[in-house]
Amino acid sequence: MEAFSYASPATVAEAVKLLGSNWNDAQVLAGGTDLISLMKDYVVSPQTVVNIKGIRELSGVTAGKGGGLRIGAITTLDEMATSPALRTAYPALQAAILGITSPQIRNMGTAGGDLCQRPRCWYFRNGYGLLAMKDGTSLVSKGANKYHAIFGGGPAYFVSASSLGPPLIALNASVTIMSPTGKRTVEVAKFFTSPKDENAREVDLQPNEILTEITIPAAHGVKNATYEIREREAMDWPLATASVALNMSGGKIGKARVVLGHVAPTPWMADKASEFLAGKTIDESTAEEAGKLAVDGAQPLTQNTYKVQLAKVAVKRALLAAAGKA
Repeated sequence: MEAFSYASPATVAEAVKLLGSNWNDAQVLAGGTDLISLMKDYVVSPQTVVNIKGIRELSGVTAGKGGGLRIGAITTLDEMATSPALRTAYPALQAAILGITSPQIRNMGTAGGDLCQRPRCWYFRNGYGLLAMKDGTSLVSKGANKYHAIFGGGPAYFVSASSLGPPLIALNASVTIMSPTGKRTVEVAKFFTSPKDENAREVDLQPNEILTEITIPAAHGVKNATYEIREREAMDWPLATASVALNMSGGKIGKARVVLGHVAPTPWMADKASEFLAGKTIDESTAEEAGKLAVDGAQPLTQNTYKVQLAKVAVKRALLAAAGKA
């Protein structure tokens, strides 16, 4: 990797002052499970690495306002998975974390790092950029695209690598972002973006900003679950996932959120499935129909048609799990 300077601030205010106006000025280091490999592969070469692991205010899972949860950005995935509050009220989130079967990654990887990690697309990791274009043509659309997007329609075809994104969106969570001018709050559903050119980014974050915490509303009466499908259990990203949150009214669903993962450049909100579920009770046939609606409009590439069926099944099984009928 290229030589760089190193800083270890004690506060968020100190940290944001060390960042610059473009991404090559500085990069934030938390767990390092993504940034170090990006630097080793020369995908990014920051002049300064800002280590935020020593900022105590960014750690921990604590009670939020109104009975929800506040998760600090440098809280490790393992700390989240073992939190009694998270395990009880947000099984969708815990299931997504436990799907990351590597103890090393769970012990080093952080909540904020999972949301901010860069695409795992091999074209991007080999220096072809976010859109993987060559001579004005996408290398992905007719290339090796087995693990790429079936939603979104381009020009970006990578899939969001975040494990936490889909369940957090289903649970209507938001993130807090700090900059030299103050803080702002963004819904997780709007935090992920699909870049239209190489100068864009896949998350709503500027070079001089730091994601500081995640806030999840109270989940009283909300049944939620995540179901993931992987090629291998160990050291692998999912092929397709589904996270669901069901606001119950008696035995029926008042409002539903169905979010697919690893099928689009952003976690994909399956609105047709969500709308269909309102007023329904969950049984095998309802869950199956919701799965079909969730993949309506999918546009698979030359090698990833299989993802349509996987996403359909993931939605069905997530719904049945949420209803206690898995």
